[in-house]
Amino acid sequence: MARKEFVRLIEENMTIMDRLMDRTKAQSMRNAEYTRSQISVLVRLHLGGRALLKDIAYREYTTTPNLCATFKILESRGLVLREVDEKDRRNTWYSVTPAGAAVAKKMIVEFENTIGQVFAGLSREDEEELVAAMATINKVLSGMEVA
Repeated sequence: MARKEFVRLIEENMTIMDRLMDRTKAQSMRNAEYTRSQISVLVRLHLGGRALLKDIAYREYTTTPNLCATFKILESRGLVLREVDEKDRRNTWYSVTPAGAAVAKKMIVEFENTIGQVFAGLSREDEEELVAAMATINKVLSGMEVA
């Protein structure tokens, strides 16, 4: 019975998180000069470091040809570096430039501000309860990654 309730809660959580993310994206993208895809790729590369094109495509739930178009734009703006893997020329590595890191940091701050606005109406008790619940979820899920 607990497993059935767990599945139901995950499904409910996905729906709620989708609506919340739509709200944060709408607020954080109002004056952005980059697309959501460009920002997502840039921030993930900044936080995660140098990565292969195929791995980024997997994380972004897109195809490598679609991602190549995004990278062409980011590279033309001097925000990412592209390197062909000398050991296996079929692989391409991407990393952020200092200018790309600056844009990513700015986007992270904007996202944090947006999250602050979205949750501004929470009571202190609700905020503490939410933080504790999320910490527990992260701990359990992180343990599952290792297993």
